Amino acid sequence: MEHTQWYKGRVFYQIWPRSFKDGNGDGMGDLWGVYEKLDYIKSLGVGGIWFSPLYPSPGVDCGYDISDYMDIAPEYGGMEAFEKVLEGAHARDIKVIMDLVVNHTSSQHEWFQKSRRRIEPYTDYYIWRPARPGGGLPNNWDSLFEGKAWQFDELRGEYYLHLFAVEQPDLNMDNPLVREEVKKILRFWLDKGVDGFREDVITFISKTEGLPDDRLMPASRGLLLYNNGPHLLEYLTEFYDGALADYDCMTLAEGPMINVKKALRYIEEKPGKVIDMIIQFECMSADCIATDYIHTPFSLRRLKRAWTKWQKGLAGKAWNMLYLENHDHPRVISRYGSEKYRVLSGKTLAAAYLFQQGTPFVYQGQEIGMTNWYPADPEMYEDVQTRWQYLHKATKRSPDKRLKRLWDASRDSARTPVQWTDGPKAGFTEGEPWFYLNENYKEVNVAAAEADPDSLLHFYRRAIALRQSLPAVRSGSYRAFDAFSGKRCVYAREGEGQRLLVVCAFSEAEQRFRAPAGFDLSAAKLVLQNYSDAPQGKLRPYECRVYLWA
Repeated sequence: MEHTQWYKGRVFYQIWPRSFKDGNGDGMGDLWGVYEKLDYIKSLGVGGIWFSPLYPSPGVDCGYDISDYMDIAPEYGGMEAFEKVLEGAHARDIKVIMDLVVNHTSSQHEWFQKSRRRIEPYTDYYIWRPARPGGGLPNNWDSLFEGKAWQFDELRGEYYLHLFAVEQPDLNMDNPLVREEVKKILRFWLDKGVDGFREDVITFISKTEGLPDDRLMPASRGLLLYNNGPHLLEYLTEFYDGALADYDCMTLAEGPMINVKKALRYIEEKPGKVIDMIIQFECMSADCIATDYIHTPFSLRRLKRAWTKWQKGLAGKAWNMLYLENHDHPRVISRYGSEKYRVLSGKTLAAAYLFQQGTPFVYQGQEIGMTNWYPADPEMYEDVQTRWQYLHKATKRSPDKRLKRLWDASRDSARTPVQWTDGPKAGFTEGEPWFYLNENYKEVNVAAAEADPDSLLHFYRRAIALRQSLPAVRSGSYRAFDAFSGKRCVYAREGEGQRLLVVCAFSEAEQRFRAPAGFDLSAAKLVLQNYSDAPQGKLRPYECRVYLWA
């Protein structure tokens, strides 16, 4: 079937279901709540939804530990609710993509329970190894979530590999039967009408043969031996040819530590392309090193270098995925913007990424400027990775400093319930919320933003509508200016008879500004801004402007 690349003309909205909206009053977000808010989602101007996992799960990793790939969790409303949401979304011309999590399953999955009992054909569905002579672990790899990457199973008498939580055993993708299972999953959901998949850590599915010790990485040992492994392209090609090629769908691959050259192996638009877009992490590394838990001061220069690298590197070859927030990182205003200038900096961040070439994704709550959560007690955190970090990392620091690490880095800041109103439970539920609300919901909520014509919410609507109306944003060239400035992000998009100049200030202090040579602002139309006026020669705190020549 022809792949029409419909995703290039749409903006997506990511829903992390248990914190979006509770529709049945039990305290947990669900698909009935999503159905209730479909018109709100459509009002943003988006044309697609990405659902984080909706499948049955014990919930050790908030749904990323799947126990059944071909059903919807009852707490989310089951298959009946999903089909209603899918029908409602399609009726509004909103595409729906699912999270595909096939590097690992839940330890409660039927496959794992049979594998640990050596029941055929499941015996080799997972990566099992005996202890080394003398009782040592099979190799020195680390888990990315907690401790070492091996867990001993008493029933089987061997160790199994888990790159994430202990309860998330890695599948053995070298087993052709496992790859057949993946193709069955893809076809099941595509036949149901789903429009594509976001593929969770898909670059981890091929491990180096023999699983050797990692003698290069001082931490996160093994990462170089299972990321972009030897058979990755082969397996992705098999999934494409054996399932995806028969549907006009899209695929979005999560690629930790991937660079442009490696990404092009999978997403370059030529015969043999197996993935449509890739989630790169470089744009999430402007205030950290390798992981959010190694926190550094925000560097606009680093962010701009990442953006320019991917805009230039994929130009004319492949398509970018654009994002500033998702379920795996703290809130971007608290990271790259300013909570003091929450609305202004939120608008500047929006303008800075929405006019680049690619398909933008907006994460739930991003559009109203939700910020990080600052609990007083580390026990309040739910996330398995966060809890491990507090208990086992930086333990020589004081409790207050260790808690501050969680404030800076925990994924749970992005997982507090969406703030719909200033009323009881922030309008999220009529029951007891499954997780803590951010205390600022009285001021930061959808209802207040709807009532304020100058809100961040309305700015997102205007910016998305403008983006969709300008051919230069989709197909024009990208040119960055002020590369060495740590206070300004300025870039141009040119093509289709249009020229666009995006100017964004990342500073609490006023600064001088002169347009790049060849861009006469007096001849341009100011089509988007976050102040009521635009005096020449200066930029005020977190000011953004978008100029158009047409």
